[in-house]
Amino acid sequence: MIALVFGSITAVMWQGALDVAAGRLSGGSIAAFVLTGGLVAGAFGSLSESWGDLLRGAGAASRLHELMSATPDILPPAVPLPIPVTSNGARLTFTDVHFHYPTRPDQAALNGVSLDIAPGETVAVVGPSGAGKTTLIQLAQRFYDPDQGVVRLNGVALPDADPAAARAMMAIVPQDSVIFAASARDNLRYGHWDASDAQIWDAARAANAESFLRALPQGLDTFMGEGGARLSGGQRQRLSIARALLRDAPILLLDEATSALDAESERLVQDALGRLIQGRTTIVIAHRLATIRAADRIIVMDEGRIVEQGDHAALVAQDGLYARLASLQFQDTPAA
Repeated sequence: MIALVFGSITAVMWQGALDVAAGRLSGGSIAAFVLTGGLVAGAFGSLSESWGDLLRGAGAASRLHELMSATPDILPPAVPLPIPVTSNGARLTFTDVHFHYPTRPDQAALNGVSLDIAPGETVAVVGPSGAGKTTLIQLAQRFYDPDQGVVRLNGVALPDADPAAARAMMAIVPQDSVIFAASARDNLRYGHWDASDAQIWDAARAANAESFLRALPQGLDTFMGEGGARLSGGQRQRLSIARALLRDAPILLLDEATSALDAESERLVQDALGRLIQGRTTIVIAHRLATIRAADRIIVMDEGRIVEQGDHAALVAQDGLYARLASLQFQDTPAA
C-alpha cells in the first residue's frame, strides 16, 4: 500500500512536469492536483490500517464472546441455602473427601480426607510437594467439587450454597501476591470497595504497610505497575495482608505467604499475620515449619491423605513424617 501511494504521487508529478514543460498545464494546477492526490492517497492508506485494526478487533471480540458465553461448571443451586453467620470465625468441615483433578484423572489429589476446623482455630497443613495441601484450599473455595464426600461451611454443604456467598466469607493471602495494574487504593479496596481512607490506613498500619505506602510519590493514588512492579516482594505480601484485613472475612487462607521472603521481610509479614489471624478460622499452608509451630493444630499430609495431626511437640514425639521434616529444617549446624 505504501509503494502504491508513493508510486502514484511520483507518476502524477512526472506527468505533470511533462505537461507544464509542454505548456498544456500551469504550475498552480499541477501543484493543486498533486496536493489533492496526496490527501486522497493518504486517506486510502489510513483506511487500510483501519481495516487491519477492525480485523484484529473482530478476532479479539470473538474470543471475548466465547469467554463471556461460557457456562461455568460450578453453578449456584436454584434455591441456595443461606450460610449461618457465626462470631469468631466459621466452621469448615471436610467429610471423607476424594478428588481427582480433571487433567490427572488417574492420580488422586485427595484420598478420603476428613477434617473438622472449629471456629477461630488456626490449622497448619504441611507435607511434601503434591501431598494435597493446596487442593484443600481450592475445594474450600469451591473451585472444584469433590468426586466423593462433602465440604461444609457452618454446616451447609457447599453445593447447596451460592458460591459467591461462600467465597465472600473467605480471604486469601497467596504465595505470589496478585497486584493489579492500578492505584494502591484500588488494590487495597479490591475485597471491600466501600472502604474509606481511614479504614485503608488502619488496615495498612496493622499489616506493617503504612510506612512504604506513605512514602510512595502520590500516596494511595500511586500507580503500582504491572504485577506490582514498583514494590518489593515483602511489600507486595504486606499489601495482600492489608487487603485481607480490610476484607474482614471470618475465614483466612494462607498459602505459603512467607516462603519467598528475606529474613527482615518475613519478620514484618509474620508480625502482620499474627494480627490478621486473631478471631478468624485460619488454614496455613507452609513448607517452612518454623512459621507454623504456634498453630493450634498441625495437619500432616502425604499422597492425598492425612497421616498425622497434633501440635508441634506431639508430632515430633511421634517420630513420623513431621519429625523427619522438622529434623531437616531445625537441625543445628555443626560447629567448625
